[in-house]
Amino acid sequence: MNRPRLDDRLADLEADGYLIDASQEDANQLYLSGFTGPDPFLTLYADGEVHVLVSGLEYGRAKAEATADTVERHADYDYEYGGREARNDMYTEFVRDKGVDSVSMPPRGPVGTADALRERGIEVSVDADDRLQTVRAVKTEEEIDAIREAQRANEAAMRAAEELIAGADVAGEDAEVGDAEPGVLLHEGEPLTSERVAEEIEVTLLRHGCALDETIVAGGAQAADPHDRGSGPLRANEAIIIDIFPRSKATKYNADMTRTFCVGEPSETVREWYELTERALDAALDAVEPGATGEDVHAAACEVYEEAGEPTFRTDPETETGFIHSTGHGIGLDVHESPRLASGGEELEPGHAITVEPGLYDPEIGGVRIEDLIVVTEDGYENLTDYPIEFVV
Repeated sequence: MNRPRLDDRLADLEADGYLIDASQEDANQLYLSGFTGPDPFLTLYADGEVHVLVSGLEYGRAKAEATADTVERHADYDYEYGGREARNDMYTEFVRDKGVDSVSMPPRGPVGTADALRERGIEVSVDADDRLQTVRAVKTEEEIDAIREAQRANEAAMRAAEELIAGADVAGEDAEVGDAEPGVLLHEGEPLTSERVAEEIEVTLLRHGCALDETIVAGGAQAADPHDRGSGPLRANEAIIIDIFPRSKATKYNADMTRTFCVGEPSETVREWYELTERALDAALDAVEPGATGEDVHAAACEVYEEAGEPTFRTDPETETGFIHSTGHGIGLDVHESPRLASGGEELEPGHAITVEPGLYDPEIGGVRIEDLIVVTEDGYENLTDYPIEFVV
């Protein structure tokens, strides 16, 4: 946690403290408390100190793990398994015990907790700016190292996926198989599916200490939808988008990378799209520096496509083909966080970890996307991605 930045961002709160009621699945909670509690617990920031309140079940682990100044348990407030009203009484006592009569809570803080505290005389305001998210956006060296480590696992998974695709046979050309349609990729005599490649990715990530709920392995027309996970047999001569965004099981930090592959001979249009997307990636990376905005970086990618006659959301907000998403996003404890590389995107600062991922899409053609993960530095950026950009495999 970047304690000086936290102190600075919360210093002008019009409240005595900042309160979070959430589990570790809330990145703000995990960041502020440093504790991987699977059930909701309270974290209070007040007078420059972080205080955590957990159940007796989690007390020992919280004392060992949490990066808080104090860790207390429900029993310290004569509560363990009481009803909702008794729990709310405990929350109020915990807050008041720290000399706090007013708190600010994140936009997604539980309404029930906020109302209960108000009913008991604690003033509660909503942090509409979600200040902790802006604190989290600028990473410490330790956080950058955690993201870099997750990206190494990501690269191992991408390599396993690429090798599986590159080593495939093609039905009707290099192999004979039952009812497989000509052009279908084959692995060990069976159709190679998106699901089989995703399995290889997930197994590899587990072996490298990472996991993910879903990944994208989408070929042909499926690749025209940027968030289509992909399903069924993959085919030769079509673009196959592989987008992997794993989370380290140890540090909880995320990584992100996309590559587009093709076995065989892509169409002239798809090859042109790939070359354009490489140029858009390079242009966007060249635009990254402290003081530039996310909008500047997005514009650099858009200009490459627009000059080639391809539609973008910038020129046509209603287009359903072309460059139909932002150029990138921040990454950390959440796979999508601040800053945004998009129209209206904020100013970039050293320590911002961001993805840069231009792409083109059309159901009649397919899709192409290339994504690197970088960190903004004092004089430009460092690319945390060490993986070749190669289309035909």
